Amino acid sequence: MKTHTRAIVIGGGVVGVSILYHLAKLGWGDSVLCERTELTAGSTWHAAGLLPLFNMSYAVGQMHKYSVDLYKSLEEETGQDVSFHVNGNLRLAPSKERMDEFQAYCGTANTIGVPFRLVTPDEVKELWPLAYTDDLVGAIYHPQDGHIAPADLTMALAKGARNNGAEIYQHTEVLSITQTPSGEWRVETNKGTITAEVVVTASGFYAKHVARMVGLNIPVIPVEHQYIVTDEVPELVERSKNNKEELAVLREGEGSYYLREERKGFILGPYELGAKACFVDGVPEGFGKELFAGDLERLLPHVEACIHRVPCFENAGIKDIVNGPICYTPDGNPLLGPAPGLRNFYLAEGFSFGITAAGGAGKALAEQIVLGESSIDMLPVDPRRYGPYTSKQFTVKKNEEAYEHIYIVHYPLEERPAARPSKTTPVYHLHKERGAVFGQRFGWERANFFRPENPTDDLSFRRANWFDTVGDECRACRDSAALLDLSGFSKWTVEGKGAEAWLESLLANTLPKKDRRLKLAHALQPSGGTRSEFTITRIAENRYYLVSAGAAERYDDDFLRMNLPADGSVMLQNVTMRYGVFVVTGPNSRAIVSKLADTDMSNKALPWLSAVTTDVGMAANAHLMRVNFLGDLGYEIHHPIEHQTALFLDLEEAGKEYDMRLMGLRAMESMRLEKSYRMWGLELTQDYSPLSAGLDRFVRLDNRDFLGREGLLKEKAAGVPHEFITVEVDAADADCFGNEPIFLGNEMIGRITSGAYGHRIGKSLGIGYITAGAAKLGDSISVQILGDKRPAKIIEESPFDPENARLRG
Repeated sequence: MKTHTRAIVIGGGVVGVSILYHLAKLGWGDSVLCERTELTAGSTWHAAGLLPLFNMSYAVGQMHKYSVDLYKSLEEETGQDVSFHVNGNLRLAPSKERMDEFQAYCGTANTIGVPFRLVTPDEVKELWPLAYTDDLVGAIYHPQDGHIAPADLTMALAKGARNNGAEIYQHTEVLSITQTPSGEWRVETNKGTITAEVVVTASGFYAKHVARMVGLNIPVIPVEHQYIVTDEVPELVERSKNNKEELAVLREGEGSYYLREERKGFILGPYELGAKACFVDGVPEGFGKELFAGDLERLLPHVEACIHRVPCFENAGIKDIVNGPICYTPDGNPLLGPAPGLRNFYLAEGFSFGITAAGGAGKALAEQIVLGESSIDMLPVDPRRYGPYTSKQFTVKKNEEAYEHIYIVHYPLEERPAARPSKTTPVYHLHKERGAVFGQRFGWERANFFRPENPTDDLSFRRANWFDTVGDECRACRDSAALLDLSGFSKWTVEGKGAEAWLESLLANTLPKKDRRLKLAHALQPSGGTRSEFTITRIAENRYYLVSAGAAERYDDDFLRMNLPADGSVMLQNVTMRYGVFVVTGPNSRAIVSKLADTDMSNKALPWLSAVTTDVGMAANAHLMRVNFLGDLGYEIHHPIEHQTALFLDLEEAGKEYDMRLMGLRAMESMRLEKSYRMWGLELTQDYSPLSAGLDRFVRLDNRDFLGREGLLKEKAAGVPHEFITVEVDAADADCFGNEPIFLGNEMIGRITSGAYGHRIGKSLGIGYITAGAAKLGDSISVQILGDKRPAKIIEESPFDPENARLRG
């Protein structure tokens, strides 16, 4: 066994072996994998081997597509048969809402390039003659989907890894992991110690155990998943005799199950209510290829649903019930990427669809390790999307919920109820009393809208019950004033003699040169893609206040801390929990805040993009900032959190004279689109540089160096590949939400990244990207919404107050 290696992968399931394979393919053949028992011993060996391409996420969908494409070529490359059955996948829609979901997914599939077709009930009968179809609205069919033998797939990847120089050590248990002063990792095993530059954990249901070795608490806890294997079914035996093709994998969301052929019988895999989290306090000693006892009673509702859809299933004898642990995370997506707070330590944990994801996950993570970034945006799976709020109880509740929600209709603005509230601001209960309907982001409860008479959120792919309420909030802001709580913003103070030079080395923009001034600045990926966005206020010389997106707290904190100079010249403090944030905006916002602020708030004294530290009502030493994300005259009041309740009541009282209204995040979304403001994680991702985003004014390339500069220069020299556009859509009863394809004639030229109805201007809007030069301002295009190509046109940015007269007034 080697004592020194470039990278060590811990865990020999299909995901870990895929990572090793892709590391070796990228030239890191001096890498090893340690497996405590034998390859596939975790969840891989008992997985059903399905390869569903259906996924609403643009990033995860790309991973799954790559996996399926890779698996088709592995046998030719390695000589190892992977038993890939390309028999297709058929998802049924017995309701209009389910068909809307499929239509919405079609937009994502088109932008990724996943083949599919929508089919009628008659076509379902042709594809699946054993199914009852009279109550169906339609279905979606993926012809390139299917199933694979997980063990064979793993062995093929292992062979490919070995062929490229990597080594695999089975029956090699990792006992401890420590980092040396030089930054290398010492991994102690039962067979000796290995020193590695990079560690990757892909340890399956041992994820929490391995993470604790390096001081991490990660929200990965398995859930019991059962499937039924039947005896031979006469109808399938007859089809085999007549040389009929294998039936497509059948999925029915309303019954919450999948069904596929297996040796002239069926496998029925339900995702049932009441499935339990397991190994909550650790994996039992010696657990490897064991299973749990089956619980048929829990599966009976799904068996009955299957019998309704496939009547011959009633006569299928049960051969076995397989019940084993499948890893989950609170949102069902894996933790894939850098571990928070650790250098050269990566996580590949929490794969609930590990067979499908393994190929794409292995490629993406290997690229991130070897090349510095992946070829796809990994934000949706980045481990740092979670913070320390993920307690054991939180994780159990959310992971069980994620399991139960596999087959529900997934709406664009879906808010799941389990483990809430988790993180609340002091005014949470006051908001609740005033009719707030909440969503959750990075654990924070945030008001989506306020409706005291009916505080419910009926989600839909079309305009739902909150549409008019959000419109009222937007119009109140336009005509008078509105109050919004954005306390979840991430916040830091940076100070010290090296603060200015350090920040400028990280950011594409220069810093404010005067005290009390603000600037927007972006941190970039090596390629020049956008990594992070910060609003930076210069408090005094070498003293700054940074604000970024609420969901980016751990992600950005990691970035800042990992790049701190070693000489102690910069002090960084995360003050997210120290300050709350209220936004008061609208034409009467100055009059309202002036009643409380102990400072001159005239336009001359406090112009746009400036700030002052002052008392505001009962809030002492608040940062009063002339900036907001809604595109009107307005102020952010960053206040000590202990003063929040008093300040909220002060603002309410001050706003009564002007009929100031409380406002939620959905109104903010509508209004930021009316200003064509780009959002981190949607428009601002590694897929798009600030140049593609049309943010050249925030980039200073001359006579300075910063992270990502070379990537930007290369992109500029080669030609900026994408172009940011604002689109007005003839949207009928459904607006864009994101991932809708943009067409010029029959040619797909780009995609919408965000969309909403602009209530202040009375237009349905979308923003997004097209191939540079593919269309121009004023061109008539179309946007595919729920399967329909809706007429649209490219319009000037900022359709609301395009001259920024209100902002600056």
